Amino acid sequence: MKIAIVGAGIVGVTTAYELAADGHEVTVYERRGAAALESSFANAGVVAPGYVTPWAAPGMTGKVLRHLLSRHAPVRVVPPLRARDIAWMLKWRSACKLETYLANRARMQRLAFYSRTRLHAITDKLQLEYDRSPGYMVVLRAEKDRRMVQPGLQVLRDAGVNFREIDAAAAREIEPAINADTEFAGAIHLPDDEVGNCRQFALLLKNEAQALGAVFEFNASVAPLSTAQPNQLRISTPDGESTRRFDAVVVCGGVESAELLRPVGLKIPIAPVHGYSISAPIREPLNAPRSGLMDERYKVAISRLGNRVRVAGSAEIGGNPAYKRPAAIQTLYKVLHDWFPGAAQLANTGAAVQEWKGARPMLPDGPPVLGASGVPGVWLNLGHGSSGWALSCGSARAVADLMAGRAPEIDIEGLGVERLA
Repeated sequence: MKIAIVGAGIVGVTTAYELAADGHEVTVYERRGAAALESSFANAGVVAPGYVTPWAAPGMTGKVLRHLLSRHAPVRVVPPLRARDIAWMLKWRSACKLETYLANRARMQRLAFYSRTRLHAITDKLQLEYDRSPGYMVVLRAEKDRRMVQPGLQVLRDAGVNFREIDAAAAREIEPAINADTEFAGAIHLPDDEVGNCRQFALLLKNEAQALGAVFEFNASVAPLSTAQPNQLRISTPDGESTRRFDAVVVCGGVESAELLRPVGLKIPIAPVHGYSISAPIREPLNAPRSGLMDERYKVAISRLGNRVRVAGSAEIGGNPAYKRPAAIQTLYKVLHDWFPGAAQLANTGAAVQEWKGARPMLPDGPPVLGASGVPGVWLNLGHGSSGWALSCGSARAVADLMAGRAPEIDIEGLGVERLA
């Protein structure tokens, strides 16, 4: 088939690779000047399937309200709120019911474990070399934090996830550079999880997709789909406008997908939930983390990515997408200093430290939407939220199988567009 893909983030690139590997004629349209420049650009890099869960969970509404006045809040609602944000929050609140949460958590984790298997298979097959480190640890500042994570640990046990509850001394053996002055209760160690540079992987896989014949067109904006001919795209580039027809269109365009799909009757309740990160060169390797660490209280991840340290966190609804809140950035510096004060070169921050804010394209109930849209010729692979890196490889393979008329290797119950109805 002749297939168009809208969006060249990690989800669009993995989809392009899988479809090209299946022998299709693939063209990818991306409004930015290169691949993986938005949500995929500077995320935490964590691949921890057992910790991939819906943000819509029982008790989350109260947590958001309690964090409203907290200086280092992991979740914050920021004015101005658009109508889209308010509508999304109402749907999110409805999805926080226990039964809904349990079903969506099972769907996301099933996809996440499959996706990690696909990530490793692709990496090994193509011999891709990108910044990655094995192992992941969730650190618990106090006994209260240890008690709070116990229900989640039962989920890991039920899923057969390999992990250990360890004390502070054992945690320091795994990560010797942890600040000697920071007292903490212990940690959860997950040796089979990992961190990896999402954008590096995306760029390498883009090259592999191109070697299979896929074409990437950058600085190319796609207009909302036409009701009469939904698989005929109107494309604007610096050279002008054109119209091109395809056998199928796969929408992987993040938050903007909602506008793209609205004319054909698809109402996708997707909204940006912004996250932040800082990335800095390692000053002294002995003072830096060996792999990935999550501060459970502040929901901030610290990752070792080659010769850099990345600190990522925060979930921000509303506000100005172009404005980086100083308090959110300061929380990242605080957490880095608490755990690894000598790890990064933070002097002359304008030159050394990259401060980033990115939009996570999130659906209110958690899981992404994969497969046929119900509109002939239009397919979906979107709404992965903060788990795009962890879910991308599995999502792409599942969509490619569905488009080929094959049953995917995993159960995709609840991941179709019918869930949103």
